[in-house]
Amino acid sequence: MDIAALIGTFLGIGFILAGQALEGGNIGQLLQITAAFIVVGGTAGAVFLSFPLEDFKIAGECIGVVYFGKAPKLEILIQEIIGYAQKARKEGVIVLEKEAKNASHPLLKLGLEAVADGADPTLVKDMMETQLSQLQEKIAAGAKVLESAGGYSPTLGIIGAVLGLIQVMQNLSDPSKLGAGIAVAFVATIYGLVVANLITIPYSTRTKRKYARIFTSMELMIEGILSIQAGESPALIERKLECYIVEGKPKKGNNA
Repeated sequence: MDIAALIGTFLGIGFILAGQALEGGNIGQLLQITAAFIVVGGTAGAVFLSFPLEDFKIAGECIGVVYFGKAPKLEILIQEIIGYAQKARKEGVIVLEKEAKNASHPLLKLGLEAVADGADPTLVKDMMETQLSQLQEKIAAGAKVLESAGGYSPTLGIIGAVLGLIQVMQNLSDPSKLGAGIAVAFVATIYGLVVANLITIPYSTRTKRKYARIFTSMELMIEGILSIQAGESPALIERKLECYIVEGKPKKGNNA
């Protein structure tokens, strides 16, 4: 569980409700089913029209990652790769075929098996980078769905407010209904802004941030596997891979 994401969710919604209470309002004033239909349903319709169903499934996975995704620990990953390098140096790269079965990540498994099979370094690099690029495209698609929802929902909130005001204008002859009608109309605007600024856009941002570290770990794997295949010493490989931790981004010089 990502505690920071959970705290952020409760802080955002909690302080809005607290502010409403301090102003003398209550939660019931913000619960308007018609406004929810207009904003949530309208936003969903706009997003469904913009993206294929597959992207929606990816967006759902991204939401799960926001709260439950774990960022890889690069230090542990480096030590795992160094272990493979030491065994390959002592027993030959053929031993990596057996070691691949216990690899902590599918990309590592792919690389170790390819090296053990004697594949050309260029082919190994291309295979692993293809896996990385496919994941990057997948996550970009899911994040884009969430971003788009954040763009549509405020506009749908305005539409809901306008529809509500139309109903108010039709009841001008009954002043007792005007105040409540206007209040209900503006709840739709609140819904649209909340969906965008406390849910969908933050989810998209958090997803990108978490996967940025995952992508870095995968680039580290590629660098490590290619270094093992090149026959570099475990000590040198360790120094190279530690740059990913110190600088927070990969060095491209040796596997470009």
